Amino acid sequence: MSAEATNPAATPGPVVPSAPRRRSRPRIDLRRLGRAALLGPTSRGRLPDAIGHVVEAHRAHHPDADLEPLHRAYVLAESSHRGQMRKSGEPYITHPLAVTLILAELGAETTALTASLLHDTVEDTDVTLDQVGEQFGAEVRYLVDGVTKLEKVDYGAAAEPETFRKMLVATGNDVRVMSIKLADRLHNMRTLGVMRPEKQERIAKVTRDVLIPLAERLGVQALKTELEDLVFAILHPEEYEHTRELIVDNASRADDPLAEFAEAMRTVLRDADIQAEVLIRPRHFVSVHRASRKRGRMRGADFGRLLVLVNEDADCYAVLGELHTCMTPVVSEFKDFIAVPKFNLYQSLHTAVAREDGQVAEVLIRTHQMHKVAEAGVIALGNPYTGSAEEQTRGGADEERVDPTRPGWLSRLLDWQEAAPDPDTFWSTLREDLAQDREITVFRPDGGTLGLPDGATCVDAAYAQYGEDAHACIGARVNGRLATLSTVLKDGDTVQLLMGQDPASEPSREWLEHAHTPAARIAIQRWLATHPAPAEQDGPGAPEDPAAARPPVATAGPAARTPATGTSEAGAPRTVPSASRPGAAVTVVGRPGAGVRLAGCCTPVPLDDITGFAVRGGVVTVHRTECAAVARMASAGRAEVDVSWGDTTGCRVTLVAESFGRPHLLADLTEAMALEGAEIVSATVEPPTEQRVRHTYTVQLPDAGHLPTLMRAMRNVPGVYDVGRAQHHAQASAEPASPRSTRA
Repeated sequence: MSAEATNPAATPGPVVPSAPRRRSRPRIDLRRLGRAALLGPTSRGRLPDAIGHVVEAHRAHHPDADLEPLHRAYVLAESSHRGQMRKSGEPYITHPLAVTLILAELGAETTALTASLLHDTVEDTDVTLDQVGEQFGAEVRYLVDGVTKLEKVDYGAAAEPETFRKMLVATGNDVRVMSIKLADRLHNMRTLGVMRPEKQERIAKVTRDVLIPLAERLGVQALKTELEDLVFAILHPEEYEHTRELIVDNASRADDPLAEFAEAMRTVLRDADIQAEVLIRPRHFVSVHRASRKRGRMRGADFGRLLVLVNEDADCYAVLGELHTCMTPVVSEFKDFIAVPKFNLYQSLHTAVAREDGQVAEVLIRTHQMHKVAEAGVIALGNPYTGSAEEQTRGGADEERVDPTRPGWLSRLLDWQEAAPDPDTFWSTLREDLAQDREITVFRPDGGTLGLPDGATCVDAAYAQYGEDAHACIGARVNGRLATLSTVLKDGDTVQLLMGQDPASEPSREWLEHAHTPAARIAIQRWLATHPAPAEQDGPGAPEDPAAARPPVATAGPAARTPATGTSEAGAPRTVPSASRPGAAVTVVGRPGAGVRLAGCCTPVPLDDITGFAVRGGVVTVHRTECAAVARMASAGRAEVDVSWGDTTGCRVTLVAESFGRPHLLADLTEAMALEGAEIVSATVEPPTEQRVRHTYTVQLPDAGHLPTLMRAMRNVPGVYDVGRAQHHAQASAEPASPRSTRA
């Protein structure tokens, strides 16, 4: 229970200023409800008067609901809590009643309301979980168990984090567990003023760091916004008071720009024969505070938004079209969350319109169903069970429960919490994880998807897909191009992760700098903890040998018939060159005998589409048409020269091979090239990085038509995962800026 049962004579603490309600419905008098709970009739033939408000709210959403379980749950809860009082002096039964009313107003179904009435019975009375299960079934038992706290006697300081871990695991199987917890916390925050200031602050911080982000992720905006205001009042009382004054001053204004905007919109939509409701949605306290910090002086239209409700999805776009046609739209404010819903189920069209005096009104356009989900989130989705009624009756609390609405962020959270080594790590990591409030979706080559937080990198994608097997990841392709593991991913990217073949692969310590998800960070930290660095093993005086940590560079064997290639003592690539590059069979149209030089930035070969640029001395440099240097020089005003391939089909080309580091790789690779008739003119092998080795070969081919066959043969060598034509961007950038330059 969130507010302790206590002696009614306890001295109350300072009362927190109450935030404005989101609805016009007056708040229920909990003291009157408490008296009704103790004195009202509880005959079997009718529902107790004390839960009449709950029944009224429930029937508004579920007119055909069976109310008999609510009747029995109330009778059990009232009799079990009888004699217990809240610190405010009210009978304790008012708390489960208020929590249940919050959920009923949001449209929760009967099972959730039944469990809500009973959510504190196991924790604070002699009622057991088995009794709840026998009287109300496995579902209600599961929900009550999910929100029941762990005892401090058994868990000590770890009771709170372990309780949240237990709730999150239960939420993974049934999101109604967290729905009840959020409503429970909201009512306790409403009545937190009777607590000591230090306890108010502690509870408010946990609410801010954990419960509010969970409400946001589950899409329960109605609870999230009021929780934000209540936390704001406790943790920032001066800013809260200033914001309250702004709202009061605006309410006293004679004119209301939002009302004028709303009336103008109603006229526009009425003339267009579009059935729609136009409502004014005042901003809550935290929203006003944020807007005032962002915009400075607040104007009348800044204190709220306009909400347009329609019946069908197509009507949303019809409304948008009419508003943008008949009023002045602020195009930069348009967002379409219907075509691309937010990760928390939210759907709406967002836009803004302006009038001549500079007032701008934000507009939200959605259907009635979208509005229900926007306010209540997962609560509006009802029972998450997918099985038949017979399966539900037969299923026990220990069976696996399936929730089709379980979002990706919750799955990730449940995965990493299992690996959290202790409650403190879980608690701190949970807060960090929940602070990331936006999710992206990236695609795998096999068509699957990965849900990741905004700012995630390839490291995070690797651990999300492979778990601890991601220790062997050596790189990635993002949208078809090679990328480092530190690459930050964007929504919609396609990610192919490249895995090493060495079973003893290990993650780099640098990965921690690029890991944003708890799953990645915990897995890397756990590996590093069990595999200390050599300096840590041998003591502070042990000499460091960076070269010892690198896999050896493979060297060519005698059969390769190529110059020796390796690295210098300093670790830099060592290249063994051959003869200088001969001229190629390229002719310059209209300029017979002109000198020709093949550009080193794109290494064109016969059959490539080519173009040329003149340099000093009458020499023409030839590039592939798709070379980046071509576009750069053309944009600088350089004139292109028509060139074409001659009769000779032989060519010299530079190829780059990306591979895993393994013994004898260089010998196998160069032998495969020799078998295809390639004469290796020069070769370079760079020092290994994270088990990846980059080879650069310049080869002479008797026929350019054999180039695809050569590249295919190189890719077929075990350990080689990519072969491509060289693109020397540094050389390309040095292309002459004018015909007077001698560099090409």
